[in-house]
Amino acid sequence: SSIAVDTLQAPTPPSSAYFSQSRKWVSFKIQHSAPQRVWYNKQNGVEEVKDGTSHGNNLENGVRRKKLAVFVSGGGSNFRSIHEASLGGSVHGDIVVLVTNKRGSGGSVYARDNGIPVVLFPKTKDEHDGLAPNDLVAELRKFEVDFVLLAGYLKLIPVELIRAYPRSILNIHPSLLPAFGGKGYYGMKVHKAVIASGARYSGPTIHFVDEHYDTGRILAQSVVPVLAKDTAEELAARVLQEEHWLYVEVTTALCEERIIWREDGVPLIQSKENPSEYR
Repeated sequence: SSIAVDTLQAPTPPSSAYFSQSRKWVSFKIQHSAPQRVWYNKQNGVEEVKDGTSHGNNLENGVRRKKLAVFVSGGGSNFRSIHEASLGGSVHGDIVVLVTNKRGSGGSVYARDNGIPVVLFPKTKDEHDGLAPNDLVAELRKFEVDFVLLAGYLKLIPVELIRAYPRSILNIHPSLLPAFGGKGYYGMKVHKAVIASGARYSGPTIHFVDEHYDTGRILAQSVVPVLAKDTAEELAARVLQEEHWLYVEVTTALCEERIIWREDGVPLIQSKENPSEYR
């Protein structure tokens, strides 16, 4: 991968209480080279697809349309939200491949119904057709993937993939990290722990992925109240509703190359309407 680094003087953000006027920003644009796209038969963990979803490399305001890989383990409601936003035109990118560790997951069914190739990862005793880490990277290269979006994928991402896609893999977690994150904190377990703690607020976090569970740099969060008589299911539904719009908003910014990295390593989202503002 080639990394072009642009350093620029940041304009004054709306609140000087948090940022210094002399703060510098570093913008990283990751370009992944890959061979031309090919079609696959159902072998080696990749299922044949008759009709793809890519709209080509058309430009919007000088930005190339991005190609996305989404990873799911379950129903994939966030995957569906992003796909619908892509089809609707609000996301300047296309989901070109779905990766799952469960062949029969709801997300896999939705992908097949919509002509999106499905890749199995990792290889297990239950999924003999699953790919090894290096083979997974090779497949994503063949699909010319720009960014990887984890949407309810419960397996640890291999270091081979993280190194192949630096600062290009995002995950969504159903709590306000760094609270209630890490190994073992997933699904309803997170919401039960939040309620048991007495926390008054929760909400989804979108963060970049590193080699550990839920420890990568935080990119975006949304806050919801934890009500006095909440059940885990009620809290989960409230958080999930926030997840759907937040992940679409972040994916939109990602595809439009509006993720800005501060010199201390903190990623921020540049406003489309006002480039001098960040969130």
